[in-house]
Amino acid sequence: MTKSRFARIVTPTVIISALGYFVDMFDITLFGVVRLGSMMALGVTSMEDMITTGVKLYNYQMGGMLIGGIFWGILGDKKGRHTVLYSSILMYSVANILNGFVTEIWQYEALRLLAGIGLAGELGAAVTLVAESLNKEDRGYATTLIATLGMMGSLCAALVGKYFAWNHAYIVGGVLGLMLLVARFKSFDSEMFKKLKHSNVKRGNIRLLFKPRRLILYVSAVLVGVPIYFITAILMTMAPEATSELGLKTAVTAADALIYGSIGLAVGDLASGLLSQWLKSRKKAIGFSLVIALLTMFVYTRSYGATDTFIYGLCFVLGTCAGYWAVLVTTAAEQFGTDIRSTVATTVPNFVRGSGMIIATSFLIIKPHHTIINSILIIGGVVFGLAFIALYFLRETYGRDLDFLEVTVAETVEQNSNLSSAEVEPAL
Repeated sequence: MTKSRFARIVTPTVIISALGYFVDMFDITLFGVVRLGSMMALGVTSMEDMITTGVKLYNYQMGGMLIGGIFWGILGDKKGRHTVLYSSILMYSVANILNGFVTEIWQYEALRLLAGIGLAGELGAAVTLVAESLNKEDRGYATTLIATLGMMGSLCAALVGKYFAWNHAYIVGGVLGLMLLVARFKSFDSEMFKKLKHSNVKRGNIRLLFKPRRLILYVSAVLVGVPIYFITAILMTMAPEATSELGLKTAVTAADALIYGSIGLAVGDLASGLLSQWLKSRKKAIGFSLVIALLTMFVYTRSYGATDTFIYGLCFVLGTCAGYWAVLVTTAAEQFGTDIRSTVATTVPNFVRGSGMIIATSFLIIKPHHTIINSILIIGGVVFGLAFIALYFLRETYGRDLDFLEVTVAETVEQNSNLSSAEVEPAL
């Protein structure tokens, strides 16, 4: 990479976006690390109650992300990307600080819901802003940088959660968010969005996504990402439960599984992003990651009598495979026009995150009828199967010009005669 390219990529907008994603991933990972300790402190002691309560808390957080993904995504197209960044950071920062003072499970649930809503706005708005601000040759590198530094937030959360009291760890996360909010005051919307904002084109029209071809693209973008949260929610966060039938020589801990997995996620985000640039293909990079992840899952579920070190090594490999997150979010943003890009780029990753709620609930439903290992294999088989099918339907978007709209030419001319038909993506 030449120095001139480095200067084009490492801009204040990119660095601040990367730090924002760092805080985002810090909070998401932190819950998994302090899950058992925080529930024990609040009076949940039996293994069965811990699994049930833990899944319920996880579902509140992921449910909040589903709600927030829709709300912040539409707001980002209507009011601007930076408006979403300010508001969402403030919400999840305050929720995290308050989370450090809860004394009842219902309070924990309410604050995980609010934190989830707040967390939903950060990544999509940041990736949309960066994708629209950089040229088509550089944006892949920029989003890779954002995701790689963001995944270091997961590692930081794993370390903080391991060595700090659970409530103090939440306060640390909230303070980091407020510090980021101050840095965000210097961020602005892209020129591409500003041009659209001064036109009469309707922005954030979610009905555009319900035309058949767009709907297929949208659902495919979500399904391609679901294996990431199967890996993080089941194989890492619930590693103690997931490996309980393997007869390991030494039991694994969620904190250590997430530490090794988070290191893998950071490595994987960097590797998949660079691989995408080298291959000049988003789809090939994602497909490669999915194949290796599927094979590693089978090894994980057949590691009878293994050491904890071996399982942690597999968590690292799984994390590396799940690191196609950066390429996925970039691909989602590149699939759609400027008038609905924020909605897509914000809702897709949060629907992927929200899929963790379905995965965790499915695990609870299937587990009474099968062994834990077979339950994992059943859910994993469905998740990976759908991801490969969805990848087939996605467009290849490497190097695509993003200065286009989703509305039809006729609709655009009717809404704003100042926009030329050349600026409009034909209706699908």
